[in-house]
Amino acid sequence: MSGRQEQINLDTLEPQQLAQVKKQLDEELEHLTNSFAQLHAAQNKFKDCLRCVKSRSGAPEDIGTGFLVEKKLKSAEKFYESKVEELGNNLKDLEVIVQRKQTNARTIEEVLRQKILASQGQDQQQA
Repeated sequence: MSGRQEQINLDTLEPQQLAQVKKQLDEELEHLTNSFAQLHAAQNKFKDCLRCVKSRSGAPEDIGTGFLVEKKLKSAEKFYESKVEELGNNLKDLEVIVQRKQTNARTIEEVLRQKILASQGQDQQQA
């Protein structure tokens, strides 16, 4: 997800360019927000699986291969725990990115608003 970040001086952009940058940022935010929701849903599914595995009880049974059923449940439990943790870390990383993009979007909105107000002020002075 991390690409080369290029800093742009917003004061040098025209209002139309700012609006385009804002539109692109809004599209990125929508995509990231959808991805966040999907990751969260996947994490919840793994948590449900983990609860199911943990709720199983019974005596150890030899299934004919030298493995006990409980041992298999323990490995499944570890698998689901690792997936829940991995997705949790991904969600934290994605949340930081979304917050940064939201801050950028608000900054662009403010600069655009200031430029529009300045333009309207110049128009009124010329009239």
